[in-house]
Amino acid sequence: MADPVGLSPEMCDMVIQTLQQVLGREMPDSRILELDSRDECPEDLVRKLLSPDVGLHLIFLPEDVGGLGGGARDICRVSEVMSGIDLGLATTFLAILLGTDPILVGGTPEQKQHWLSRIATGQVIVAYGVTEPEVGSNVAGIKTVADRVLDADGNVKGYRLNGAKQFITNGGIADIYTILAKTPEGPSFFVVERGTPGLDVGRHEDKHGIRVSNTTGVLLEDVEVPAENLLGGVEGQGLKQANAVFGYTRLMVGAFGLGAGQAALERALAYGRTRIQFGAPLVEKEGYLLQLLVEPWIDLAAGRAHMEEIALIIDGGQHDMGTEGAIAKLWCTEAGNRAADAAIQAHGGYGYTREYMVEKMKRDVRITTIYEGTSEIQRSIIAMYRWKETVRSKGGFYAELAAKMEQLHQSDGGVGADLVARAVRALNSVVLHLHKQRKTRHQIVMFTFAEMMAMVEVAAAFAAKAARLAAADDAQAPVFAAMSSAFAGKTAGRVLDGGRVCATALDDPGAAGDDAAELLAALEAELPATVSRGMWRQMQVVGEYLKQRD
Repeated sequence: MADPVGLSPEMCDMVIQTLQQVLGREMPDSRILELDSRDECPEDLVRKLLSPDVGLHLIFLPEDVGGLGGGARDICRVSEVMSGIDLGLATTFLAILLGTDPILVGGTPEQKQHWLSRIATGQVIVAYGVTEPEVGSNVAGIKTVADRVLDADGNVKGYRLNGAKQFITNGGIADIYTILAKTPEGPSFFVVERGTPGLDVGRHEDKHGIRVSNTTGVLLEDVEVPAENLLGGVEGQGLKQANAVFGYTRLMVGAFGLGAGQAALERALAYGRTRIQFGAPLVEKEGYLLQLLVEPWIDLAAGRAHMEEIALIIDGGQHDMGTEGAIAKLWCTEAGNRAADAAIQAHGGYGYTREYMVEKMKRDVRITTIYEGTSEIQRSIIAMYRWKETVRSKGGFYAELAAKMEQLHQSDGGVGADLVARAVRALNSVVLHLHKQRKTRHQIVMFTFAEMMAMVEVAAAFAAKAARLAAADDAQAPVFAAMSSAFAGKTAGRVLDGGRVCATALDDPGAAGDDAAELLAALEAELPATVSRGMWRQMQVVGEYLKQRD
């Protein structure tokens, strides 16, 4: 494996500190709420963050073009912090990264030097032009076309683009657009500069959330670009270029879900400490503390452990992480959405008013389950690829993960790794049984698989992190052990419930169900009803930690 890429911890901390200082001055709550109300993107601030004084975008550019050469873990850390301040502003930078990615992964050396050097100067906002009005996640179905423009000798000298793009972040403020269009040899990316005749900005989208980000349509009518603006110089490479970074960009969106959800919970925790009800602060009420604060807090911590694990693997040189990226995006964004919802509930009626930031945060985080591939698309990806791998390996894929968790339990019995191992084995049985029964042709079965698959893999990463902290005698090791153990119990319960549903939900009412009985017996032998024993006790440990946390 190649040496890990990325910044030193000190350099990453410095980038985050600079970001927090600038946004602390420029984006107090009052301005964030005002911009949200006016549905306005602070273009001046975006350009300031791109300027040489800050250079936030340099973290995702390679060093040979003037960037910092940050890795996936660095970008996830920065993304989580930025989304906790304002997810709309974070989305603006996601779009710059997305727009730059086709150049990074598909450009020729000359194209990289030309375009990335310009982007590194900080004078260029980039937009990613893929989504179309009638084409959602089915990128291969785009209708924008790029017809060849020939010279007198019949050689391709350029391309003429016609079509419409929709929901383009930075669409109204970008200086450069990377546009996906159909050539005779297939979808291909082109770089189109602002001001090119025929390129116009479409309608500004009046969005539910992330209103601080600029989102518009982009219209292309006989837009001519030279042949050297075809990224890679070869037609038909666009889908390959787009797919090459999904594991990476979906990890980044997962970080957005974590950051926004965590920031909302932090506000709910502060509110619960000061809000007196029935003679005591709300955080002293067990139902309030465990249900509205502790459970979503643990879910986010588990997602963060998985995200960190996958980011480090990517930084180590393994880039084919599409399924792992889908798991990170699904779990972290759904957990962030639940956390923000809990934060509103924790504020009571105040949380439903626009005066309180949690109302905006909930509207903002909702988009993370939609853009860069909806949660339903992620479930499809997870279920399809993990199902195929499970069947191909005759159960070996998840058997190996279960063995790792058993081994971890032998070295540290306090992080719930034994429960994770049992949940993994039970999941394996469900997948193989439903495959044998040919019920995997039902999408609802596959979606249920995906939920269980995502949760066991997140739980495994969480247990591994908790064990590492314990081995290092970290001060936070006890609370992480409690969180990991509670999450392991929750995971085992979810797999048991999901397995029961998969075993019986497609049967006709009153059917004998001998096959279902066999699977149910196997499930209950692996995951008896006692799998949740002690879970609330562990959550109470976490609750005490939150009450005392600075």
